[in-house]
Amino acid sequence: MDNNLKHTELVKMIADFIKEKSSEDKEKQYIPVGVSNRHIHLSQEDLETLFGKGYKLNELKQLKQPCQYAANEVVSIAGPKGYLSNVRVLGPVREESQLEISKTDGFTLGVKCPVRESGNLKGSGNMCVIGPKGSIILKEKVIIAKRHIHMNTDEANKFNVFNGQTVSIVTTGERKVAFGEVLVRVHSGFSLECHLDVDEANACGLSSGDSVEIKHLSL
Repeated sequence: MDNNLKHTELVKMIADFIKEKSSEDKEKQYIPVGVSNRHIHLSQEDLETLFGKGYKLNELKQLKQPCQYAANEVVSIAGPKGYLSNVRVLGPVREESQLEISKTDGFTLGVKCPVRESGNLKGSGNMCVIGPKGSIILKEKVIIAKRHIHMNTDEANKFNVFNGQTVSIVTTGERKVAFGEVLVRVHSGFSLECHLDVDEANACGLSSGDSVEIKHLSL
């Protein structure tokens, strides 16, 4: 066999491998990641206590989830062991305030709070929140957000999952990690996105805009 024939066969083998790999990747179910830093949702009453009577939030930038945005406004939060400043307020206002932090933040602040789905606040943590015009004590309104995936109903059908189901995900990149107990949240108004907090993202080297692969069986 001459060298030209060997070269031709090698090129064909490489081309076939790339084609097969591309086909496998298409079959995988990838979801974009949104890394969630500490933030706070405020009721109108708490917003006015912190920023003044009749105050309204000012939009800084739209978030991927429809009608959700990061506001210009920031607050400070304080616990028994320390405080953190420049905690972003997210809008629009809600019926009930809710602060979401990471486990590492809890160590810094000296506050214990549970891993919970958004809105499940009974028995959660407490925190002092300080704004430019006043302060409030959040009682049972502080959580570490349970990792979750937002998707609309068409996407849920595509991934063959349902609202409230827990699945597993596998990250991409150099520090590949599998996460179990990832909550699926389905709503017609959601946009496809997997939310991880800063601790989780740092553990596997993920940034917003990276992707994870969904698995149907929770770990």
